[in-house]
Amino acid sequence: MPNSASAEKRLRQNHSRRDANRATRSKLRTYIRRVQEATEAYEAALAENGDTDAALATVNEAYRDAQIKIDKAGAKSLIHKNKAARTKSRLQKMIKKAKGIA
Repeated sequence: MPNSASAEKRLRQNHSRRDANRATRSKLRTYIRRVQEATEAYEAALAENGDTDAALATVNEAYRDAQIKIDKAGAKSLIHKNKAARTKSRLQKMIKKAKGIA
């Protein structure tokens, strides 16, 4: 338990910041998962000769949203900048593989 008023305040701040960081990290993982799911849907559409244009648009939109969130998380040190770059690179690689480019 904190022994001083400043320690009590620091404890309150740590709790609130931890909760905010958890929520932001969870949202970040959700955006990354959406890109993966959209990519899988695009691959399925290619295999079934379905509507690939709509699926590709969904992939691009999901990646764009995820890229913004990843960059912001890296800039705010929620995740390391190198991890942000690595994550974006892996998502791009996954998308290119689904398109048949790589």
